[in-house]
This record gives sequence, C-alpha cells and structure tokens, in this order.
Amino acid sequence: MIAADALYVDLRAAALVERSKVKVFSTSEACKLGTGNSARNGRPQAVGLRCGSRISWDGRDWTVVNLGETTFGLLSGTQDLVELPISTFDKLIAENRLRVMAAEPGERAEPVIPDRLSRASEGDLHSAVYRAGLIGPYLDEGVMPASAVVASRTFFRWLASYREAEVAWGSGFLGLLPQSGMRGNREPKLPALSRRLLQEFIETDYETLKQKTKYASWIGLKLACEKQAAPVPSYKTFSLAVRQRPAFDQTLKRKGRRASYQVATFFWQLDACTPRHGDRPFEIVHIDHTELDVECVGALGHRLGRPWLTLLTDAYSRRMLAFYLTFDPPSYRSCMMVLRECVRKFGRIPQILVVDGGREFESTYFETLLARYECTKKTRPPAEARFGSTCERLFGAANTQFIHNLSGNTQITRNVRQVTKSVDPKGHAIWPLAELHSRLAEYFYEVHDTISHPALGLSPRETYEKGLASGGTRAHRMIAYNDEFLMMTLPTTSKGTAKVTISRGVKINHVYYWCEAFRLTEGEVVPVRYDPFDAGVAYAFVRKQWLPCHSECFAAMKGRTEREIMLASAELHRRNRNHAGTFHITARRLAEFLESVEAEELLLTQRLRDAENRPIRLGIVSNAGTQDAQTPETAASKDRLPPPLDDGAACEVYGAF
Repeated sequence: MIAADALYVDLRAAALVERSKVKVFSTSEACKLGTGNSARNGRPQAVGLRCGSRISWDGRDWTVVNLGETTFGLLSGTQDLVELPISTFDKLIAENRLRVMAAEPGERAEPVIPDRLSRASEGDLHSAVYRAGLIGPYLDEGVMPASAVVASRTFFRWLASYREAEVAWGSGFLGLLPQSGMRGNREPKLPALSRRLLQEFIETDYETLKQKTKYASWIGLKLACEKQAAPVPSYKTFSLAVRQRPAFDQTLKRKGRRASYQVATFFWQLDACTPRHGDRPFEIVHIDHTELDVECVGALGHRLGRPWLTLLTDAYSRRMLAFYLTFDPPSYRSCMMVLRECVRKFGRIPQILVVDGGREFESTYFETLLARYECTKKTRPPAEARFGSTCERLFGAANTQFIHNLSGNTQITRNVRQVTKSVDPKGHAIWPLAELHSRLAEYFYEVHDTISHPALGLSPRETYEKGLASGGTRAHRMIAYNDEFLMMTLPTTSKGTAKVTISRGVKINHVYYWCEAFRLTEGEVVPVRYDPFDAGVAYAFVRKQWLPCHSECFAAMKGRTEREIMLASAELHRRNRNHAGTFHITARRLAEFLESVEAEELLLTQRLRDAENRPIRLGIVSNAGTQDAQTPETAASKDRLPPPLDDGAACEVYGAF
C-alpha cells in the first residue's frame, strides 16, 4: 500500500522494521505536517551552545545571554537584546541562516573536563581529592594547612594551579590532578637515520612472506646501521616497534588474507541505519554442510563412517528449519532433500538463501529451482567464517551438546598420536543412521528449539512465532508440497533435454529410458529429469506432462543411487583407460558390472550407506501429492518431530511419483 501511494510514511524518520516508531498517514499532506519541524521540539541541535556562545546571524555577531525553557536571549555588540522562540532558533540553524561560531582559545571548553578526568588514574584522583581538601578551607576561611602536613611552597603551587584551571576551564579541580605521566624527555633518542632504517627493515624485511624471525631481521638492521655509521637500535627497541605495528596489516603481509581475517576488526555494534540480520522469519536463511563427529554402523554392524549433516537455519529466529543426514559428501542431492523437508514442514522456502562457495550451490537446476519460487541466492565471501556464523554456531552447539556425548564420537581423533585400538571411535560405533536421524530430529525440533537463545532473550520457537505475528504470514509465499514441486527439485542433464531415439528412447547419463508415449514423438527433443536416488526411473516432458520412463536394464538399475552409478562408471573407466578411445559406457555394460562379484566388493559400502539413508529419504517424500501448502500457524503444530517412517506407504507414493 505504501508503494501504491495508498498510505504515506516518512522513510527518513525511522526504518520500516521499527514498527513502533513508524507513523502512517492517509494523505501526503498529513505526512508532511506530521513529520515537519513541529515534531522536533526542544533545544536545537547546536554543538557547544551555552551562555556566552557567540553566534553569527545576518552578518552580525551575537552572544547568548540566556537559555530559557521557551526562548533564547541574544545580545548584540551594540547592546541590543533580542529574544527568539526555540522553534524559530532551530529553524534558522536548519536553514543555515544562523551559525554557532567556534570558541576562542581563551574561552572555556567543557569537553576538556571529561577528557582530563577520563585519562586520570585512580591514584591521580586520590591525590587531587587530598589537595582539594587542603585548599578548600584556605579559600573559605583563609586557614593555611600545618607545615607538617605540606610545605607552604608546595601548597601555593597547588593553589596557583587550581586558580589557573578555574579560569581556563571553569573547574579548579583539574589543576590539582598530578601530571606525573607527562614527566621526562619524550623526544626520540635515536637519530632520524636509525629510525628510518628501523622502519624500512620492519616493512621490507620482517613483514614479508618469508616470515623471518624478529631476531633475524634485527641482525640485518644491525649490519645496515654499522655500514652507515648510525647508532644501532637494541633488539628490545626493534621488538617494541614490531608490536606497535597494526596487527591486521602485519599478519596480511606475513601470512596472507585468510590468516589476517582472524585478527581483523570485529564490529560489535551496528549503525542505526544497518538492518538486523533478517527482519522477519524466512527472510534470510542459511544453508551449510558439516561432517558429524561420530562414527555410524549399518543394520548388520558394518562400519559405514561419519555422516554428513545439511542444515537450513533461519537468521531472524535462529530456528533450525530443516536438516538432512546422509553418508554422501555435500552435493545437490543434499540441497534438494533439505529444501523438500523445509517445504514439507512449513509450506514455503526463504526469500533470501545464503550459501557458501561450494559447487553444489552453483548448478543450473539449483538456481532454476530458486528462480522458479522467487528465492534470491547470496554467496558468502570466501574464507570469512563470520558471514556464516548463524550456521557455524549451530554446528558447534549440536556437536558439544549432543554429538560429543554419544558412543563412537571422534573427539579423540583430533590428537591422532593418542588414538589406540582400544579407544578408536570406529570400534565403539553403535549408532545406525536412521536412529541417529531420529534423535537429531528430537534435539533440533524439541530441545534446541525451546532453549532460550542468549542473543535473542527468547527461545528460537518463541522468536519465530512472534516474528510471524508482527511480520505477517505472507500467504502468497506458500508452496504446495505436491508432484509439481518434487519435479522441480529433480536434477536434469547438462543440456536439460534429450532426443527421442527410435525404439530406444532418451539417453540420460549413459542409460536409455523408454515410455510408450515416445512412439508418437520419435525424433523430438524433450526436457528430461532423473531421480538421483533411483537410476531405474527417469522423467520426460511429453505432450505437456511429465511421464515416468524406465531404464532398458530396469531390473539391474532399480534402486541404484546416482552415487553408486558414478562409482561404477569411474571403476569401469579405470579398468579400460588404456583403450579409452574405443571404450564407451553403455547401460548393459553398467548393469553387468553392477551385478558382478567385483562390483559387489567395491560398492558394498555404498549400498549399505544408501540402505541406511533410504528411510530418511522416504520420510521426506512420503507426503508428496497428499497435501497443499500449509500456513505457518498449522505448520507450527506439526513441525515438532517428523512423522513416523512407514516404508510400505512411502514406497508406494515414491514409486507412483
């Protein structure tokens, strides 16, 4: 309504996110009147304005003689007295028709008083109070302190300093502060030549990528000074000069940009015009991956290694929106599944998605998905971890509060030399992936979600609910969790399309797929997508609808994940690299290899990992096509824990899709 000129606000008066300070008007005239000069009551914003200040107005000099509650009194050089209302005085200053002139050196300067007091130590203040206690009776009653207490010469020196400070700054107490810190010769004792050589060796010899020691650079400085017959700075002087250099610039020159980031200036307080990191829930969301510090096992006790965790966290409320657990390294598959989980729970995706520089966030399908649902992708600067502190802090909290308390955690592996067979985490691993996923869901959605956050003063859930109440539910951002959305999350080939070949179908990732509709579209180029978790099925957009296509070796490919196919393809390439010019991977060769004994030995671990991950995937897609986009109010009652996994029902829905 503001953009359409149905309502009017003064955008310079306050930020729109500060709802209690924003004034809304029905007409532009009311907006101008409501935010004009009448709203700025009180004293003008003139710096240093006091009785005695000199003012230049209309070519004449005036002196402030009275600062009243409603008017100011001004006296001209010809002794003309004028009283101006405060609002008029403020208006003249705003129009630059009246200017407050700078104070002359002999005039009092109030900023000197807090400056001198702030630089005084506790001992200086104690001495000044003692001296003031002796001078006070003398000024009031003319009583001199006893000679045993203080010498008369010293007393009158204190008295003279007191009176000088009173005349200069209006406070005699400042003259009683000891100036012992200013004693001594503060001029440099080294000649200019030695000081110049000292700075040159620090900048050109010590602050380099060679990372010389201070002693080695000082030896070079010593030889250079001796050649030019200049006094040699001591090693202590050289070390002090090195420490006085800016730490950031010095580390940047010696160790590079990433190392200097650790000593860069950190801004603890933002400007008033800087918006908060997210003004409402789902405005800014971070996504990141980490490898959990725990070893997992399969259903039969096989060691499967450490799983990868993908998190989606809201920057405004610090709430964990969705997560995905898998044994596969970070890839677009993890991004796809965590976005599916977010839409399944909340019925929407964020307005701004903050990612790092990982390749999984740069794929065309990922950016197409974000563009389709009007989500802006922002990439964090490389090697600057503070930009991702929202996710990084949640990773640390999950490790310290939960993962590090499990059997088989890998804390001890940080000191590899201390790891023996008896304490090796792989020998103590007992957690299957499905059970670990269930407990992680309970921790993220029930424990962490309800603990008060120190930066918010509330729990993430309470902050999220209050943010929705103040920022609105934004129903136009809702997304239906149905087949259309799931199809948008599926990846495609590098071209995005494939040509329908007679009697064979379309070729996707070295494998041919066929459906009956291809009989009427032979030779056409159709858009295609494939399921990274089931190589037996792909999808083609034929006659304005997405149709499932089956692999020519469906029995061997069914249930195979894309990663397993990639491992098999890499192994086939390795075996036949000597005649790669005539070697081509075909579906039949892949199928035969996947069923061979050698492939069983090579891919057994990957198959076990996929089997452990399968219930988690099916739990995410189990509601596809059975519900529309839900509002945040209804989602708030359903996002406590994921629904129980029903393998039979999930297989039916997943197969139908």
